[in-house]
Amino acid sequence: MFRPRRALAWLAALLTGLLTTAAMAAPPRLATLDWTLAETLVALEAPPRAVAQVEAYHAWVVEPALPDTTTDLGLRSQPNLELLASLDPDRILISPMFANLTPRLSRIAPVENLTLYRPGLDTWTEMRELTRSIGELVDRPEAATRLIETTEAKLAGLREELGTDQPPLLMVQFMDSRHVRVFGAGGLFQAVLDRLDLDNAWTGATNAWGFSLVGIEALADLDARLVVVEPYPAGVQETLADSGLWRHLVETSRGTPIVLPPVWSFGALPSAGRFAELLVTALENADAV
Repeated sequence: MFRPRRALAWLAALLTGLLTTAAMAAPPRLATLDWTLAETLVALEAPPRAVAQVEAYHAWVVEPALPDTTTDLGLRSQPNLELLASLDPDRILISPMFANLTPRLSRIAPVENLTLYRPGLDTWTEMRELTRSIGELVDRPEAATRLIETTEAKLAGLREELGTDQPPLLMVQFMDSRHVRVFGAGGLFQAVLDRLDLDNAWTGATNAWGFSLVGIEALADLDARLVVVEPYPAGVQETLADSGLWRHLVETSRGTPIVLPPVWSFGALPSAGRFAELLVTALENADAV
């Protein structure tokens, strides 16, 4: 016998169960001011709803790209707090660089401060730990494990592909026509070189992010292959064409100098994998000429 009340009760229970399951499966609404956290969230297929300076993210980080639906919060150091509040995020993710904003951000939503590049710690281990922490935050631990494993497998494959007969590399990024960031111990680029079995010509001091700001004359006596990471500041390339010191560095480079597109040197596993692929491809192409 058909019992309408029992059927309605059963349908109501089913609907409640479906809604509960959907709510549990829905990813948290996250916002972040930090591009390293943003790139990791995208790589975990849990992209943030809002990110600061979206256009600049795509210029400096490049990949993985943010979804077109990502809301731009304005400057990383001075986000649009009214816009952020209107988005009603479940949580706001920051790095220590933006810790001074915590009191204001915490009025909008709980703030999570996630750290990378701590002095004295192994950078690659930190990247793995950060990936797992973010994976737990978005309830995607399996995706975090997968990102770690695929990145490490990619670098292992690139190491085998490249071979061992490579000179030390001197990796720089121009700040102006006379000063560069030179990358060494403690940074993303060094962590990648370690896994590719490549040597770094710069053994001088570096800061917490793995670089030192020096005049280009500090590079003059280094026996290495030049690697320049873009972008160039406005007008720098034209000025370098007339620089005798820079021409000397180019001429004495052990192999054709390499120019790479922008890579987020403050990044995590997504940027590390991208840098490794760009570097090995460039080395292979330059050596094939």
